[in-house]
Amino acid sequence: MKNTYLILFLFTAILIGCTDLDEPIIDKVPSNEYTADPIVDMGVIYAPMQEFLDNGGYWFAQELTSDEMVCPTRAGDWDDGGKWRVLHQHTWDNKTEAIASMWSRFYSGVVQANKFIETYQINADKPVVAQAIAKAKILRAYYYYLLIDNYKDVPYVTSFLNAEQQPNKTPRATIFNNIVSEVEENYPLVSYSTSKTAVTKGMVFTLLAKLYLNAEVYTGTPQWAKAEQYCDSVIALNQYSLEGNALAPFVTNNQNSSENIWVIPYDEDNYKGFNLHMRTLHYNSNQTFDMTAGPWNGFAVTEAHFNTFEDNDVRKSGFLVGQQKSSSGADLVDPGAEGAPLVFNPFIPALVMDATYTQVQIRLSGARVAKFEIKLGAKENLSNDFPIFRYADVLLMKAEAVIRQGGNGDEWVNMIRNRAGVDSWSGVTLSQLLEERGREMFWEAHRRQDLIRFDEFNKAWWEKQASTPDRKTFPIPQWAIDANPNLGS
Repeated sequence: MKNTYLILFLFTAILIGCTDLDEPIIDKVPSNEYTADPIVDMGVIYAPMQEFLDNGGYWFAQELTSDEMVCPTRAGDWDDGGKWRVLHQHTWDNKTEAIASMWSRFYSGVVQANKFIETYQINADKPVVAQAIAKAKILRAYYYYLLIDNYKDVPYVTSFLNAEQQPNKTPRATIFNNIVSEVEENYPLVSYSTSKTAVTKGMVFTLLAKLYLNAEVYTGTPQWAKAEQYCDSVIALNQYSLEGNALAPFVTNNQNSSENIWVIPYDEDNYKGFNLHMRTLHYNSNQTFDMTAGPWNGFAVTEAHFNTFEDNDVRKSGFLVGQQKSSSGADLVDPGAEGAPLVFNPFIPALVMDATYTQVQIRLSGARVAKFEIKLGAKENLSNDFPIFRYADVLLMKAEAVIRQGGNGDEWVNMIRNRAGVDSWSGVTLSQLLEERGREMFWEAHRRQDLIRFDEFNKAWWEKQASTPDRKTFPIPQWAIDANPNLGS
């Protein structure tokens, strides 16, 4: 018999529906927590993803640790105890907020998947239940993919009622092999649905492509042919295609985009959590978009990354630079900078801009991001769906897998470049491919993983010295080690 709420605490530090550790000990999942419809009940497994772009820390840890994004300290604003700065400079520790938050969200998904599987296992002979259990196992594998990608060796627990309360860590390679096997075993039960939010064939094949593309990082053994195989499986579905416009997958009403495979379905009122526009736009950018809330003037693109875009690259229109205007077309000024014109300059003079810098430098430096459409009248949260997996990524993964096997990936890369309005390439190299991934997948939480796979993550870049190899993964949070000392060994 297990105290299930204690198990939840040890893995998530977020007690779902209860914060009382003196709950009565029970030996089964409470029946009143689930309905008769397993598909409806799967929502609790998806729930942790809602916070990936905000308090969950996932987006911050993937983008701000990279060479493309930064959150400058602006005269004390956005200092926040250095929690943004340490991500960019690779000087985090196991108490850094984003790192501590990710762990709890990922394991919350694992725990809920385990609980769901054991609840419905008694009816697994029914086709609809068997399919739901297969999807739950694939979702659990997705969370473990995030865990080994970010933390390396972690506890691998696949039971709820019989889970060890203080499990040991399992080697990363072992978890990789287990989750790949589980996904491949269960995907035949998954439908060919075109749903953007469900576990579908397209989602599963893309997940497997991602796992195999990063197999060398996770296990020491590359598996490029398997990565290519699953990219081909996505392509062969004929369910996805590139949008005609490079920014079309990111418009407000992108729920039916032909390009997006699997998304987080944000809604400004009913499914909140997409507030990255608040973090990048200037305080007075609300006048540009007639926003109902005032933005916070923080995140910016590194100048070096901004400069990788050619002037005729249509994706460059996803940045805000130069003179900013109101929704009626009037030039805006910044009252906080003595009425200076509100002009975004891609050049950022320093990661920490103190009183020795002018207010114009402090408040207006850095190109801002509008890759995801900010509609007129935008609120503090956007309604744009956020793609976890996207067809353009599949094409670039296909190209990479081919090139790494000694082949030519031009066809797949040029589909992306031609759509962006830039010249085709011949004999694409891995270095070029990494640059193109940076342009195409910018702001979508892929850059950290890409830099690691290409062995670029530890190199020096703007305001960051070369970092040591251990920085390729994050430390297990201190609060988790306090709850389970086995995680500290």
